Amino acid sequence: MSERPATPLLDQIQYPSDIRKLQKAQLPQLAEELRSEMISAVSTSGGHLGSGLGVVELTVAIHYVFDTPDDKLIWDVGHQCYPHKIVTGRRDRIRTLRQGGGLSGFTKRAESEYDPFGAAHSSTSISAALGFAISNKLANKPGRAIAVIGDGAMSAGMAYEAMNNAHEAGNRLVVILNDNDMSIAPPVGGLSHYLARLVSSGKYLKTREIARRVFGRLPKPVEKAARKAEEYARGMVTGGTLFEELGFYYVGPVDGHDVLGLVEILENVRDAKDGPILIHAVTVKGKGYGPAESAADKYHGVVKFDVVSGKQDKGPGGGPPAYTAVFADALKAEMERDEKVVAITAAMPSGTGLDKVEQAFPDRTFDVGIAEQHAVTFAAGLAAQGHRPFCAIYSTFLQRAYDQVVHDVAIQNLPVRFAMDRAGLVGADGCTHAGAFDLAYLCTLPNMVVMAAADEVELANMVHTMALHDSGPSAVRYPRGNGRGLAMPASPQRLEIGKGRIVREGKKVAILSLGTRLEEAEKAADMLEAKGLSTTVADMRFAKPIDEEMVRKLLTTHEVAVTIEEGAIGGFGAQVLTLASDEGLIDAGLKLRTMRLPDIFQDQDAPAKQYDDAGLNAPHIVETVLKALRRNDIAVDADAGAIA
Repeated sequence: MSERPATPLLDQIQYPSDIRKLQKAQLPQLAEELRSEMISAVSTSGGHLGSGLGVVELTVAIHYVFDTPDDKLIWDVGHQCYPHKIVTGRRDRIRTLRQGGGLSGFTKRAESEYDPFGAAHSSTSISAALGFAISNKLANKPGRAIAVIGDGAMSAGMAYEAMNNAHEAGNRLVVILNDNDMSIAPPVGGLSHYLARLVSSGKYLKTREIARRVFGRLPKPVEKAARKAEEYARGMVTGGTLFEELGFYYVGPVDGHDVLGLVEILENVRDAKDGPILIHAVTVKGKGYGPAESAADKYHGVVKFDVVSGKQDKGPGGGPPAYTAVFADALKAEMERDEKVVAITAAMPSGTGLDKVEQAFPDRTFDVGIAEQHAVTFAAGLAAQGHRPFCAIYSTFLQRAYDQVVHDVAIQNLPVRFAMDRAGLVGADGCTHAGAFDLAYLCTLPNMVVMAAADEVELANMVHTMALHDSGPSAVRYPRGNGRGLAMPASPQRLEIGKGRIVREGKKVAILSLGTRLEEAEKAADMLEAKGLSTTVADMRFAKPIDEEMVRKLLTTHEVAVTIEEGAIGGFGAQVLTLASDEGLIDAGLKLRTMRLPDIFQDQDAPAKQYDDAGLNAPHIVETVLKALRRNDIAVDADAGAIA
């Protein structure tokens, strides 16, 4: 995309210990070179750009002041960590980000001792850092724990739960709030930075300690009033009252791009005996790269791009629509039809397509921040009042709200509609974002209807079906990526709950497909037919309730039956196995096999490669059938049927 930048100072840095050998005056240059290197690297690999650009100076300052890896540094959300990876022994691999066999796009314990805790979902850092700090305290070890939490992660309740308990760690815990969207404090200037240096200084802390001793000798009511007066006076100036109430000594707001100022403040904090301490650093997402700073999303996530122009390489365009866009269009149509339909997302409006929905229906579209638990119960309250909420949350993020799905929705049988984007394997984001478990964790719930779209037309039909389904909760899952290029009908079809469809009829082999493996099932059927094995392919549509009538017919009229799904064990295949077991069909000699995701966490790679490794492409279906028939005389082309 462009030539690599000249980085003479960064070239001397292999590990953070090398940063600590530099003079303070050299740190601004190091930060600029680090920013240039990150821009160059992400331009060739794609990934999260804006967040990392905003923490370059923080990265340099933290590693300069603290003794990492003995001091534990936790990034939250982990996609801010690219500059950190460059200076912690991984620069030679930084252009392999998010590729098969390359560096993860998040922090990862198995990757480096400088990644003490994996963080790809948000708002976990303070809890984890508290665990590290208390462990050191119990073991009488000197190490500190530093949590850098930002990019919206402070909007989740878990962060505040941890902060409420953080006093146990004393001065071993440092939390740095990376406020990159101005959601808490106004822009900082010289006065606020001066105050931050002042309140973090040893002189101020010593004075405060003397005052505390004096307070302690006063009558209790007077002591309490004096302490509150000091805290509230400082809080009115610096905005830290909330954090003080949660037990933190608050420093800030500070300029998160003044690396020398950050070093001074962090040195004060490191040497302070008070604690825990929270530093409120205001940063600019996309800092230092014009196209990112001016973009609406600050180049949060990008594909490969040209560094000079900022133009992203999004391919030739055209082709089938993305499933996310199909969902958004279908939901907009339902909102136009029915004013009681509302949309909810948890800090992922663009990822779920609800940004487009919000443009059309701003009063009925709600982004609740990184707060999936709240999103689900909020939807339950809306449903209890007669509205028809669609809760659009990635499959992997809905895991965070499972108790709310059970307790607040399913037990009360409220008609909340769950739209689970990124179902199945997700390519470059790897195992932390794969939607592998939703079928298993939802199909166990009474009252729940669970659907999986085989293509874009089916997705539109399922959104329409959910909008009209008021007798209980429902969910639809669909993958990342594009549809099959099918013509969209003028009007969607309302599906009968719990009824599948036969795509092609045969006599010997039955393939029961759930979700977008249907295309591979059809390819496998062609391969089997070519070998003389007449094959039926069914798009089951529903994981719960399964189409029992269709399953019975297919299992009793075919010699071999194979289920296939893009989920972990316990989902659709388990439902079919349970029915077959309960009704004695297996005892009758049925050859029934289930195909699902393997019992591992699969690393990032191209989706086609991931599904090939998972054994869920057409040749694997054929191989499963042949093994069941004990026919080893037919060679299967391992490359046939792979997804392009």
